[in-house]
Amino acid sequence: MVQGSSAAAARKTFFERVGLPVGLQTYTLGDEPGRDLDASFARIAQIGYRDVELPNLYGRKPAEVRQAADRAGLKISSLHLPAMSAPGAGLMMTSPTSEIADALGALGAAHAVMPIFVLPADFRPQTGETFQTAIARSVAAGGEDLWKRTAALLNEKGAALKPLGVRVGYHNHNLEFAPVGQANGWEILVKETNPSLVHFEVDTGWIATSGLDPAAFLAKHKGRVAQLHVKDVAKDNTVNFALSMKPAEVGAGVLDWARILPAAYDAGVRHFYVEQEPPFAIPRMEAAAESYGYLAQLRA
Repeated sequence: MVQGSSAAAARKTFFERVGLPVGLQTYTLGDEPGRDLDASFARIAQIGYRDVELPNLYGRKPAEVRQAADRAGLKISSLHLPAMSAPGAGLMMTSPTSEIADALGALGAAHAVMPIFVLPADFRPQTGETFQTAIARSVAAGGEDLWKRTAALLNEKGAALKPLGVRVGYHNHNLEFAPVGQANGWEILVKETNPSLVHFEVDTGWIATSGLDPAAFLAKHKGRVAQLHVKDVAKDNTVNFALSMKPAEVGAGVLDWARILPAAYDAGVRHFYVEQEPPFAIPRMEAAAESYGYLAQLRA
């Protein structure tokens, strides 16, 4: 009987085995959902996705976004909230706690994730400077204090939102792994954040771009990770700390998903979101479909 059960489990795909849906971070689709949310959500569901994470509210009220998701048969489980406002950004991590909780409640989501560290209030790319260069300069200039301020905000919002049913998380790029004194930003965040209040959303593509093995990284941080950005990188991707990546559809790149996905689950991940960075070699929705097709058949 046990042998039969083992054989049956071996025939299942990874997502069938763990009983979780394949999710999508709709950042992958650029501004397409903002133009026609119903059509985008319908296509996402048609591909096979059931769980989504939003990069923002697309200029709509949370209830409107929830209604569109319901019509498509999608569950919104997470929303990215920047640390500070930008033109048209709307809700942010520094918004009043009640506003964040009400928005997440209307969406039916339990996770509020800060997508990048606390930028200096006067952050602006200098003349002739790319956004990537400006960010890297800010990280270098901010030193340890930048990461400690980020951790303090995460702890503060985590403590305020936890009683209201919202879990606060932080999403990494590769900037976190640039040396800062005797450590790096990631190490400071892990040390300074309260594990009972703040979890991490690990982005496998940026972990690989930092020169680290995503599976080993996830195992090392077991218990601190609740969400995963399932992101692949191309063969000619190069290690750097400057917010630069050469992307690929999941399964078309070099990452070993048969190792990474079980390591993520064992580490505590319960939401897996496909995400892809630009530039795209094929239309964005087609890329999302390619990634889903690979993951839906993967046995791991």
